[in-house]
Amino acid sequence: MTINCKGQLIDLTIPKIMGILNVTPNSFFDGGKYKNESEILSRVERMSSEGATFIDVGAYSSKPSAEFVSEQEEISRIIPVVNLILKHFPETILSIDTFRAEVAKASIESGAAIINDISAGHLDEKMLETVAKYSVPYIMMHMKGTPQTMQTLTQYDDIVKEMLFYFSERIAKARSFGINDLITDPGFGFAKTVEQNYEVFQKLDLFNLLELPLLIGVSRKSMIYKTLNSNAEEALNGTTVLNTIALTKGAKILRVHDVKEAMECVTLFNKIY
Repeated sequence: MTINCKGQLIDLTIPKIMGILNVTPNSFFDGGKYKNESEILSRVERMSSEGATFIDVGAYSSKPSAEFVSEQEEISRIIPVVNLILKHFPETILSIDTFRAEVAKASIESGAAIINDISAGHLDEKMLETVAKYSVPYIMMHMKGTPQTMQTLTQYDDIVKEMLFYFSERIAKARSFGINDLITDPGFGFAKTVEQNYEVFQKLDLFNLLELPLLIGVSRKSMIYKTLNSNAEEALNGTTVLNTIALTKGAKILRVHDVKEAMECVTLFNKIY
């Protein structure tokens, strides 16, 4: 199971880590932490040295009820960061967390290697065409609505069945454009209640029926800290627990804030399995 990142084949037989770099002022955990070049480069260097294969850069917070950011503002935030990182660390495999085709296009042309779309192409009809044109791997997440409306859209008859149908349709659509490297993300916290998140997690094995790499992103999310009556700052241990369980259920990429601890999960998982 491999993906092609700018001519480099990444083998996902051994699970990989995607480190999160939010360059937004309002992300739920690390918003506003990385405000200048030295802080950004220090963060990237640390995540890479701790074992991150991918760095996922986001310039539009997708937390529930996140404020709207214009397309031009998103581009103006993200492109200087892409250029900065690749100037100092040219071997970095950058993933871009965006649902906008123009942001994806500008980022890829600046050297990014992966597009990570929370909407799986639903929020920009040109996204699939753009990804296909540049032949980059595409992460498609499950979500209903937008970041501003998703938490009002949590009605399901059978959530996992409906999610599998959603992915089947999006995969077929992506294939029709000629996109080869697809990765699925169940979208924990997106248009799902806490209980629904855990139902999906319990049945995570079923997503392997899609026969695509599975990315899991639960790092410090409210499904953890609300269950443990704590907060995002205290949710690292809970994150580690769920990351470990996700690996046993077939996860191939863990998207995390804390790379060192996630790499320890992968190392110990590989020792056993």
